[in-house]
Amino acid sequence: MRFASAVLALWLAAAWPAGAVTKIVVTVIDDKTALPVTDLIAQEFRVLDDKTPRTVEAAEFSQGGLLDVMLLLDSSLLGEAVQSLAASLIRQLDPKDQMALVAFHSSADLIQDFTSSQEALLRALSGVKFGNVPQVLDALFAALDGGFQNTSFRRVILLATAGVEGPSRVSERRVLQLARRNSVAIYPIYIAGTETFLFRSLAEQTGAASFHLPSLRKKIPGDPSPQIFEVVRGRYTLTLAGNLALGEKIKVELTRKGKFRTGVLPLD
Repeated sequence: MRFASAVLALWLAAAWPAGAVTKIVVTVIDDKTALPVTDLIAQEFRVLDDKTPRTVEAAEFSQGGLLDVMLLLDSSLLGEAVQSLAASLIRQLDPKDQMALVAFHSSADLIQDFTSSQEALLRALSGVKFGNVPQVLDALFAALDGGFQNTSFRRVILLATAGVEGPSRVSERRVLQLARRNSVAIYPIYIAGTETFLFRSLAEQTGAASFHLPSLRKKIPGDPSPQIFEVVRGRYTLTLAGNLALGEKIKVELTRKGKFRTGVLPLD
């Protein structure tokens, strides 16, 4: 038994050299209020990498930082329902943030490239035409595949959608792989509940959060956009012991009592 323990200790020392660490970005929101949870400490996080526990050495919460936001707007037959939301989201940009506007239905079309001008974005939004069937996963893949190539800030997709998915050709797994490879957090904001599982999965596996608008408006009277951006801007950076590559099935749980939603995005 002592021999086996010694062998395990030697293997761990070789696999995780002294000082070697891995970092992940984690978003945590209170499910009752949809507000970000800001006061967690390292010991309250439990990180599982394909069911294998990883030691959390440090947890640092930050609020702010510049953003490169791609607003992916549903321009299908049902998409007009989120047009006013899109305008409100545009108005939440800080002066040095950048946003691009991409309209999607059966394809994804760049309507306005990255800019800090709210006026240019609102003008582009007013010209969006609505029609055809929405293909959410295809649109996400197209946006992720080179859409952030010349950006330098934290990468975020705001997916403003009626909540209906059409016959996409690309799988959810391929979208998630590309999002993680490009360090892009996906925040779905949707009206209908037919694709709740898909939207929650996209958020949870890219270090983000999803928002069901009717539920959110019951918790927050008035415009939900400021609170959505409060969640987008607030995140934890967790430092994990060891530098072993993280798998696709990484999961974050909390030991604190309550009902929370978490999203996790590994960093290169």
